[in-house]
Amino acid sequence: MSASSFSSHTIGWMAIAAGALSLAGLVFIILFYTVGQPFGTLNDLCIGLAAILSAVLAWLMYPGHHAQSPHLSPLALVAALVGALVVAVGSVLVVSGVTGWFLAGLYMTAGNALIGLWLIGLSYSARQSGSWPHGLAVFGLVAGVIMAVGLVAVPGILGGVDAQAAAPWYVNAGYAGGLGWLILYPIWCIWLGRILLLK
Repeated sequence: MSASSFSSHTIGWMAIAAGALSLAGLVFIILFYTVGQPFGTLNDLCIGLAAILSAVLAWLMYPGHHAQSPHLSPLALVAALVGALVVAVGSVLVVSGVTGWFLAGLYMTAGNALIGLWLIGLSYSARQSGSWPHGLAVFGLVAGVIMAVGLVAVPGILGGVDAQAAAPWYVNAGYAGGLGWLILYPIWCIWLGRILLLK
């Protein structure tokens, strides 16, 4: 997908930064469960910052995406921007202690699900146009679909559910989207970044 008004290198570095920050969050959550604080807080901060970088990445890639998919691209961009905002709210809620980890996690899960919808739209357009390697486009679709599972967390947010035991099973199932945004999406970001930097 062409970079249009932004250089491939700028977009490539932004993608790598978003992916690296997401992976740092994964490392921190593992350290939190094995060592304890302050790694939980560092994880929450990384998740929020990675979402903001994802919004910047979506904005940078928008001209190229819009050129190839003028109807889908605006919806995808809005999904990414709103998703990043929702994730950032979740991060602030838990770091400030306004909510517990569960409700804040639902915000992060739902927000990343919206970013996943952006990734689906972007990857679909790239696959249709052949502007990316086939594997990258398919991997983006798979990662985006898994991330989008997190949309089932929305009823938990609307209900203010802040305890895992109080949540309906399908809200808890939304956490499966974490496989997408904690592991697959960062890999996709770094893969995209490397391709763009080699141009």
